[in-house]
Amino acid sequence: MGSRMKPAEGAMTLSEMKEFASFPSSTQRYIRRALDIGLDRDDALARWSRDVVEAASIRAQARIYDRLPDLRATIPDDSALDAIEPFMAPLITVSAFDLGQGRLTSFSAYRFLYERLVGAEVRPFLPAAFCAAAAMPHLHPDLRRKLLQSISEAAATASGWSSRQPAFYPAWVEKVDAQPMAH
Repeated sequence: MGSRMKPAEGAMTLSEMKEFASFPSSTQRYIRRALDIGLDRDDALARWSRDVVEAASIRAQARIYDRLPDLRATIPDDSALDAIEPFMAPLITVSAFDLGQGRLTSFSAYRFLYERLVGAEVRPFLPAAFCAAAAMPHLHPDLRRKLLQSISEAAATASGWSSRQPAFYPAWVEKVDAQPMAH
């Protein structure tokens, strides 16, 4: 823990790292890829595409994620219907794309990604956007069922949300060959 980090921040970072580690490896990979695209980190196409199909998926994701700056700028201050309409439609569209990729298989993985892509202020809107996107007809019925069953009653009915920004942003880690330890 760095000298500038408060103990509570260190505990929260560790908690976020543990949550990320609990996701399947395909979900972890998708979250890192999505953050590279959505936060404009590195060359996502060069780093993440393993074949032409994945390259096409990354290009499509980048086009969809072009909406993220506007989403970040238009997060409503309240939940009045006229305030949320211009925000929710694009959030649901981007969410539907990500859920349609089949790698975010739970609300917790979705929430983890979107808190980082859009910011902590999006938290109150995530259950509604997730449920709307998870119920879209382009998803296979089995995936829709799995996604909708993954959101807990507590998450769906929360009366308040933290405004604390996430501390842990998973990134690509180069594979390093193990070096023998000197004695």
